[in-house]
Amino acid sequence: MSDTPETFTPEKSTPDGFTPLFRSSPFTDLIGPLYNMQTASGLILGLRIEEKHCNARGLMHGGVFSSLADIALGYNAAFSSEPPTPMVTASLTIDYAGSARLGDWIEVETDVQKVGRSMAFANCYFRVDGERVARASAVFNVLAAKA
Repeated sequence: MSDTPETFTPEKSTPDGFTPLFRSSPFTDLIGPLYNMQTASGLILGLRIEEKHCNARGLMHGGVFSSLADIALGYNAAFSSEPPTPMVTASLTIDYAGSARLGDWIEVETDVQKVGRSMAFANCYFRVDGERVARASAVFNVLAAKA
């Protein structure tokens, strides 16, 4: 394996089943393009790592991991009910067990533990080529419905 980061090429495709993220915001547009795939267990988030996502070593920056975790965890927790439950992040913890490089496809799969009246809890796992490279967990404050 070379120490030189792989050059990103647009020919790298998005894996089958992934489509552009169903929802956008100025921030998701900035860090994207983000992709999603709906499965029986929830929404899987995907990203092809570009130069803008990398640190000086050609590895995906920890801040991008954190951003993807917040999006994946929040969307899965909020959209686990109909209508979606409004919530905001109260705590986000991430552990890095590996890395992701320029050109890699990274997927974030989420497990929602509980969405209650005042709090929600969820975990997610980051995978590159099927290998776990990070995990994150979050606690959300559920917002009261406006009268």
